[in-house]
Amino acid sequence: MFALGFAAVFAATVWWLHPLTIVASLAAGLLVASCVRIAPQWERVAVLRLGRFNRIAGPGLYVLVPLFEYTAIHVDQRIMTSSFSAEAALTADLVPVDVDAILFWMVWDAERACLEVKNYPKAVLWSAQTALRDALGQTDLEELSIRRRQIDHELSATLAKKCEDWGITVLSVEIRDIMVPHELQDALSKEAQAGRERDARIIIAEVEKEISELFVEAANIYGANPVALQLRAMNLAYEGAKDGKGMLLMPSVLADSFDLKKLLAED
Repeated sequence: MFALGFAAVFAATVWWLHPLTIVASLAAGLLVASCVRIAPQWERVAVLRLGRFNRIAGPGLYVLVPLFEYTAIHVDQRIMTSSFSAEAALTADLVPVDVDAILFWMVWDAERACLEVKNYPKAVLWSAQTALRDALGQTDLEELSIRRRQIDHELSATLAKKCEDWGITVLSVEIRDIMVPHELQDALSKEAQAGRERDARIIIAEVEKEISELFVEAANIYGANPVALQLRAMNLAYEGAKDGKGMLLMPSVLADSFDLKKLLAED
């Protein structure tokens, strides 16, 4: 803009060939450079006139009134990403953890972002950190990993409600990492291992209980019907002979029990 103003005045007065030509050209270049501005497509500019808010300019070309107007802040309206953390935050069961998260947000009202809060990027970041600490203080360490997505949604809702008055929209919050102190990692690992062993023992005990109940039921059936017991003994003998390549050694008493006619006669 400076070059444009300088060239325009210099071209108009070059025929005069006077030292004031250079001075006038420099003054025109400075005036045009201070008055005519260009804002990118994604940017909005807050313009103050005599210290009072006047308008939001941009994108594209905009003009300032010399000596009366000036730009206060340039607002980027693209989606912004801010990384924040909660160091040594206490969970509901008083365990200190370090949590890293990332915040996605954008400015939808440049006027509010300029007038309602000072340094709105820092205000959004501090609000996110405070909300994260509050959420951690209401969650036990054991539930922290399980409820990570739910905590993300809760933080997004809380921040969106708080930042709405500033003309800012919070799109999402994502927890990236949860770090537990090293001295607690071994204890948590042993606790988890003990829990798995306890569950395994409970499952084994339940299975043994079911098997014993089946044995009692089978004993009652065999006790009521000796023929069923002998048939079961013959089946076991057959299975043993098949696995032993056709050779089976058994007491003579067991062999006598295979006489089904005698058993049926007794019945």
